Amino acid sequence: KILFVDDEPMLVDIGKSTLEKIGYSVTTKTDSTEALDLFKSDPSQFDLVITDQTMPNIPGSQLANKLLQVRPDIPIILCTGHSSTINEIKAQKIGIKEYTMKPVNKAVIAKLIRKVLDTA
Repeated sequence: KILFVDDEPMLVDIGKSTLEKIGYSVTTKTDSTEALDLFKSDPSQFDLVITDQTMPNIPGSQLANKLLQVRPDIPIILCTGHSSTINEIKAQKIGIKEYTMKPVNKAVIAKLIRKVLDTA
């Protein structure tokens, strides 16, 4: 089960549809604070989190950090269009399993998901 977080509703809809077509159960949030609250309410309900970096309230890297404080073993994939505050090395230091640039196509995200779930 995947928690998919992005502040752009259209991208959330596309992400959910794409991930469900390849067989995953997906819960979406367009607000990072709501995503954190949902995760904290039952951290074991998710197998993976996919989050955007650039969001109001809590940026993706900070959200990842907070999620990992709650559940250190949760695999996280961080997606970003462009960010001067985060790169792949910084993401790995936080504990983020994979870092990818937007736009992300179906084949790339499917491969990343398998990679992080198979090594979790």
